Amino acid sequence: MGAVFSNPNRERGMLSENLGGGPMGLGDPDDKSLRKAEKEIVIPQKMKAKAKKEQCAEQVKEFGICAKEAGLLLPFKCRKQAKQMHICLSTAYADQAFIDECTQEYLKERSEYRRTGVKQKMKKSEGVMI
Repeated sequence: MGAVFSNPNRERGMLSENLGGGPMGLGDPDDKSLRKAEKEIVIPQKMKAKAKKEQCAEQVKEFGICAKEAGLLLPFKCRKQAKQMHICLSTAYADQAFIDECTQEYLKERSEYRRTGVKQKMKKSEGVMI
């Protein structure tokens, strides 16, 4: 018994029509729709990493220094730095322009992956920047 697909001319595969296809069989590179997991998990992870590295780098650095020096007393000695870092990150997460920027970056990376089959981290390790 074979699987039934809505397009009889399409080769049988594991992915649904909207997820399969494209030049590498990884999906349509020009598709801009987002799955629930991408909206709720992947993009927020990207936002967190980008905010820590770019927008709140100074607060994260100060908290890290305090944490190293405080050791086990971190919860008591680093409250000020933790609060400043939290405020900065919360502000970044609430900024619609930042959300849109991270979403567009993700869509660009996903499109490139679907076009080439090479993940961005692999390209960075080879010295090629997207």
